[in-house]
Amino acid sequence: MNLGFQEWEAKVLKPESLYVYEGPVSSDIITTILDTIEKKMEEVEPNSKVSKKVYNVLVEALQNLFHHAAATPTELIGEFGENFIILQISQSGSSTYNVIAGNFVTKDKAQILKDRIEQINYLSQDELKSLYKLILNNEEFSEKGGGGLGLIDIAKKTGRKLTYYFHQFDGENLFYAFEVNI
Repeated sequence: MNLGFQEWEAKVLKPESLYVYEGPVSSDIITTILDTIEKKMEEVEPNSKVSKKVYNVLVEALQNLFHHAAATPTELIGEFGENFIILQISQSGSSTYNVIAGNFVTKDKAQILKDRIEQINYLSQDELKSLYKLILNNEEFSEKGGGGLGLIDIAKKTGRKLTYYFHQFDGENLFYAFEVNI
């Protein structure tokens, strides 16, 4: 069965990365990942401000993956586990990091997600701050607890545009990944 992202995965996921995780996601796994990354960043990054920014972006990315992932398509559960995610952190220069995070999404959620990222990428830093406050003040939260604040927060913290990918799996499911530089 061709998932449609193996070629992308081979190009993007680097064996020399600081950290790569591919597997199921749960609150315990998130805690373990964050603890591991925190220790790794202490080893490789002398600037605590940069380490903190990387860590904060990872918290938001992992929360998004955990709360908004579609279940792994039934035929892939044996291979990937339920609630499959990909997370990679790599260093691309002194105090410059790249984060890639991905999970399955349903077709209807993919369009909403694409529209939200396009909106975020279009806005300036001041406009992102205003949108963030607007969502908080209007209490525009989804049933999962957020109003798209995670991606907005990542864009605010990094000052960078989000790159995203959708890989069609079947008629109803896609694999979604976003990438951001810090």
